[in-house]
Amino acid sequence: MSDLSNYQQLGLTEDASFDEIQAAKERLKQQHSGDQKVIENIEAAYDSILMDRLRLRQEGKIKVPERIRFPEKETKKVPDSFTPGLTEKGPAWLQRLIDTPSQADILWPTGIYVVLGAISIYFGVSQPYILQLTLALGVGGCLYFLNRKENKFFRAVLLTVAGLIFGFILGVILSALATGLD
Repeated sequence: MSDLSNYQQLGLTEDASFDEIQAAKERLKQQHSGDQKVIENIEAAYDSILMDRLRLRQEGKIKVPERIRFPEKETKKVPDSFTPGLTEKGPAWLQRLIDTPSQADILWPTGIYVVLGAISIYFGVSQPYILQLTLALGVGGCLYFLNRKENKFFRAVLLTVAGLIFGFILGVILSALATGLD
């Protein structure tokens, strides 16, 4: 069997595809599963064909399909049932506003606001100026964290004021509901 070419050993022609070469190798290994010498010859022929193809490819003598040469250019088909999320179909300002913050971006503000809330609850009844101080510190913290996230001071001020107004309105409504229940 050694006087045959590598392609003839696998029962292939020189224009066989890679899948055909692999299939022929596996088929012949199954047929000659008991003869170790023949399996070694099959493996050697397979390796030789692959090395020869690699050399020809590097020399530019084999045309490589575009989908293999440039796989990043291949567009992936999107299933019909896929529906884009809110940010993918929204306006650009909404896409910049909504993001996934890191764990530190969540834990630091949460910890600070929990501490400020605890101080307000603990000292708020006996010392009324503490409520004003914690509100001012909360607004300052909000402004700091938003400015750090957005890197746009005016936007951070705008969002902080909007949050302050929303909180004020919510507080008035809850206060009215609480006094109405008494």
